[in-house]
Amino acid sequence: MYGKSTWRAGLLLLGVQLTALWPIAAVEIYTSQVLEAVNGTDVRLKCTFSSFAPVGDALTVTWNFRPRDGGPEQFVFYYHVNPFKPMSGRFKDRVVWDGNPERYDVSIILWKLQFDDNGTYTCQVKNPPDVDGLIGEIRLSVVHTVRFSEIYFLALAIGSACALMVIIVIVVVLVQHFRKKRWAERAHKVVEIKLKEEERLNQDKKVSVYLEDAD
Repeated sequence: MYGKSTWRAGLLLLGVQLTALWPIAAVEIYTSQVLEAVNGTDVRLKCTFSSFAPVGDALTVTWNFRPRDGGPEQFVFYYHVNPFKPMSGRFKDRVVWDGNPERYDVSIILWKLQFDDNGTYTCQVKNPPDVDGLIGEIRLSVVHTVRFSEIYFLALAIGSACALMVIIVIVVVLVQHFRKKRWAERAHKVVEIKLKEEERLNQDKKVSVYLEDAD
C-alpha cells in the first residue's frame, strides 16, 4: 500500500515538473488593424498568427463582427478542419475562406461591401495547447472612394519626378540633335561658298588667259 502511494506521488510530481517545463506561450494574432474599402467591392480581411504548438486538426478560427453604430456581436465565419459559412444573417453568401493554416493564414474575403458593414471584425485563433492570447481586430471603413494615403502621395511624387526626368532627357537629346543639325547645315553652306568662290576664281583665270592670248 505504501509502495503504491509512493508510485502515484512520484507520477504526480513528474507531471507537475513536466508542466512546469512546458513553455508558457500564447497565440499571437496579426492584422492590418485599420482597413478602408470602396462600397460594392470585395475586400480581404487578412489575419495571420504564430503559435508555439504545431498546427493540427485541433485548430479553430472564429470571425465575429461588431457594428460601428452599436448592437450585438454577429457571427461571420468559423473554421475547424473545414470552413463553415454562415447559414443566415447579413453575411450569408457574402464571405468565403481565403486562409491556409499551414502557412498560419486564416484570412477571409467579404463580398459586395455595404455601408452597414462598417465596424470591427475580430479574428480569434485557438491552437491547443495554445488557446490564450489577444483577439485580432480590423476596423473596416466602407467609403464611396478610397482616400489617398501617404504611400499613394509618395508613389505619385516618385512617378512625377521620374516623368520629369524623362522629359528633361528628351528635351536635352532634342536640343543636341537640332544643334548638330544646325552645325551641319552651316558647314554645308561654308563648303558651298568655298566651292563657288573657287569656281569664280577659276573663271577669272580663264578670262585672263584668254585676254592675254588675244593680245
